[in-house]
Amino acid sequence: MYTILVSFFIPNRYLLCKITLLFLNKTRVGDKFCDSVCPSRKKVLILFPIMESLLNENQIEQLRQLVSQSQHTVVCCHVNPDGDAVGSVLAIVHCLRRLGHETTAIVPTPFPDFLDWMPGADDIVVYSKQVEEAKLLIEKADLFVVADLNDPSRLADMQECVMGNPAPKILIDHHLDPFDFCQLNVSHPELCATCEILCHLFWQLGEMDKLTPEEATCLYAGMMCDTGGFTYASNRPVIYECISLLLSRGIDKDKIYRNVFWTSTPNRLKLMGYMLFVKMKVLRKMNTCIMTLTNEERYRFGSKNGDTEGFVNLPLQIMGMRLSIFLNEDTEHPEVVRVSLRSVDDFPCNEMAAQFFNGGGHKNASGGRLQCTMEEAVRVAQKAIQAYSALLK
Repeated sequence: MYTILVSFFIPNRYLLCKITLLFLNKTRVGDKFCDSVCPSRKKVLILFPIMESLLNENQIEQLRQLVSQSQHTVVCCHVNPDGDAVGSVLAIVHCLRRLGHETTAIVPTPFPDFLDWMPGADDIVVYSKQVEEAKLLIEKADLFVVADLNDPSRLADMQECVMGNPAPKILIDHHLDPFDFCQLNVSHPELCATCEILCHLFWQLGEMDKLTPEEATCLYAGMMCDTGGFTYASNRPVIYECISLLLSRGIDKDKIYRNVFWTSTPNRLKLMGYMLFVKMKVLRKMNTCIMTLTNEERYRFGSKNGDTEGFVNLPLQIMGMRLSIFLNEDTEHPEVVRVSLRSVDDFPCNEMAAQFFNGGGHKNASGGRLQCTMEEAVRVAQKAIQAYSALLK
């Protein structure tokens, strides 16, 4: 039995395929194996598509026209940017600049300190800290690429300025139920991250084999962050085809992992220990954990921006846990509690977030916010747990 694996590009169709040819004639491998695979011993041709074409021909032409006609593009994302938001914004900026386009990244609020290392992060304009500069850039823009958000309200204080500019907008996102506010929508909630969408787009546009290591690094980091290091929402084989292609562009995935997950300060580890030992409440009968963090506690431990990233995932390491809820006082807005939800298997975090926490997201990873005190937020969380008790027990 012979197996031949071939991967190749057909440039004018941007088709990447893997062909497996199985020659099932008798060989020294053994007749028994061949007969069990295909008793008739016929030659079999199996075609496995690797990457996915997300746009039709008209959409590709629309995308090319919008980009080619732009003199200044602004790329933006959702408030409180995470790794996928920052990674997708930077990957788009790097790509457009490589193609000769004047492009600026603007985010509504600061991103976590553990993403400072990402290529191009120093050039990101933070709206909440650089309001006047950001407004001038937004007013000047003749094209917006809106990444990793499905609702213009998630632009926060940037929303009025961005939506007030009549320039065309391109949406690239993987959240459910996107609002229709852009001229071109590339929305695929079934994909693990906005950075994965970009991988498929770059491949379809013939750019994947031209990506710089910086672009590929941003894409991998975004996918890694939105899947918890590929521990959830990451069972589709094509994800690893994306990773393979990014590795071929020269990324150091081990270093990326260390830069994101192994950069804790002593204060962060002390805060983590405090959260697990003192603040984590385990509701055994509901297979749920609740953690709360006030600003007073944050200041006591000298917590910096991004130090609580990933805390919501920790309780899910407890055997049998299905849901983790993290209630976190907002540092900038009084009496606002930010809510993070994480779950395993089929528990619908996004439905709970929408019903009780003015939020949404993905099935296993969602968020929201409550305009109330921490005590009131805990009561809302308890009410939500009780409402979903049938799915938690």
